[in-house]
Amino acid sequence: MKQIFVAVLAASFMFSATLSETVAGLKAGDVDPKNGKVIKYWAAPMDPTYIRNEPGQSPMGMDLVPVYQDDDGEKVSASTIRIDPGTSQNMGVRTATVKRMELRKSIRALGTVTYDEKRIYAVNLKFDGWIEKLYVDFVGESVRKGQPLFEIYSPELFTAQEEYLLAQSQAESLAASSYPSIRENATMLLRAARQRLKYWDLEDQQIKQLEKNGEVRKNLTIYSPANGVVIKKIALAGHYVKAGMHQYEIADLSRVWVDVEVYEYELPFIKKGMPAGMELSYLPGKRFEGTVLFIYPFLNPETRTVKLRLAFDNKEGLLKPDMYANVYIESLIASEALVIPQQAVIDSGLRKVVFVALGEGKFEPRPVKLGLEGENNTFQVLEGLQEGENIVTSAQFMFDSESRLREAIQKMLEVRSGKSAELSEDDLDMSDMQMDASDLDMSDLKMDD
Repeated sequence: MKQIFVAVLAASFMFSATLSETVAGLKAGDVDPKNGKVIKYWAAPMDPTYIRNEPGQSPMGMDLVPVYQDDDGEKVSASTIRIDPGTSQNMGVRTATVKRMELRKSIRALGTVTYDEKRIYAVNLKFDGWIEKLYVDFVGESVRKGQPLFEIYSPELFTAQEEYLLAQSQAESLAASSYPSIRENATMLLRAARQRLKYWDLEDQQIKQLEKNGEVRKNLTIYSPANGVVIKKIALAGHYVKAGMHQYEIADLSRVWVDVEVYEYELPFIKKGMPAGMELSYLPGKRFEGTVLFIYPFLNPETRTVKLRLAFDNKEGLLKPDMYANVYIESLIASEALVIPQQAVIDSGLRKVVFVALGEGKFEPRPVKLGLEGENNTFQVLEGLQEGENIVTSAQFMFDSESRLREAIQKMLEVRSGKSAELSEDDLDMSDMQMDASDLDMSDLKMDD
């Protein structure tokens, strides 16, 4: 018991000695003789919010450390921080310059090659008949305009040819008639018979051949209406077909469409007629150039995307329907804009801050107003920065923590400006602290061997 009492007395003596040293120590506003700097305040090492105007100990029992004012005495904001070059290098601090340049938006999407619907041709008949001979007999075959597709026998067409030859013979025999009405009626009858053949899609060459030979042909040859590839075939040899039934579908692949879906937030950057690029995975290094042909006027409610239709020339035949392609669309947002890297911005959701390097190790947080996001991870700056300023692009999150801490401490000091933060005698009064023998009773304390 005696040893414990002696320890308590020693502790009280040491506390009194420390208190005496604290009272006699430097205070805020004094010059530290060790480095010649003005002491701004004293803070706890483990709790920077615990600040005092004189040295002492923190609630954790650690000595307070001095915080010094700037050497040059320059008036800076409370949130401005200062870091020596060595520390900046160890932290990996990098900076970039605010530039004025073109701001472009790059949009990348996955597209699917498809047919140009304006270049799909259907081959059908305007009369009934039987296909007797087939010239193009499989899907995928390339055809030229005017190439024979099949031959068909039609009783209606056979009769129409006979009527035309009869009208022609009658018009020739009545051409020398002295009655104008008879000549005119014969001419009208010939014209009507010829027009009937044309309505059934007989070409002028076929009609001229009929006039020249004077013989009715049993079978009529149907020709391809365009250059392209057969993408659908119904015609079969010996097949009876009715008027209006599609026998072939031919697609001209010299120009193709590409269907692309982009997100709705990308839609403002896309205009009809703007250029677009495309690459195929199986043709590395080759880029196709096309245009935005059409923007669909509705969204997909499930994916929140808008469908685009692009047009590309395909004279070499490298683009085939149903191929996947990587599509690139670049939009010029502004010809001259203040641009900063995306990694320089600290976005908390409520504010956007950029740290500006002021020189001599000083860094100032600057709230900014950003515009659109451009290519290469850049942002357009509307307010807050000027061309040529240096901004921090790495380690700025540590800067932000330190800046907020300093700003909070400065506000605390301003609140206390009319009230001394020094320790008074009342704060150190220990007269109400009593200690009796029961507080030092250690009878229940046991120690194992």
